[in-house]
Amino acid sequence: MFKKVNRNENRKQRHMRVRKKISGTPEKPRLNVFRSGRHIYAQIIDDIVGNTLVSASTLDKQANLTSTHNKEAAKFVGESIAKKALEKGIEEVVFDRGGYIYHGKVKELAEAAREAGLKF
Repeated sequence: MFKKVNRNENRKQRHMRVRKKISGTPEKPRLNVFRSGRHIYAQIIDDIVGNTLVSASTLDKQANLTSTHNKEAAKFVGESIAKKALEKGIEEVVFDRGGYIYHGKVKELAEAAREAGLKF
């Protein structure tokens, strides 16, 4: 008998391995990425206090997107999170890819945030 591979459980284990080393501080908060089947979410989190400082997703009202789960949507979320962070005075973050491979949508989101002014 073969054991079926649960991709989400494997991703969660990868994420926990990374989270042992990465933590957000008030000076350098954590930029977390989550992808669902239909949407892309990003949060900037201060782990010491446990607060979400800034968030952006494809569910935002100003997101005028034809599709919410492609690279263009990820680019929009990256630009949006960077703009909101810079408005709050956050310039430097630690990138947490959430256990996902740094490729495709996650990479587009990160590069768009960098181009919009976030440093990581």
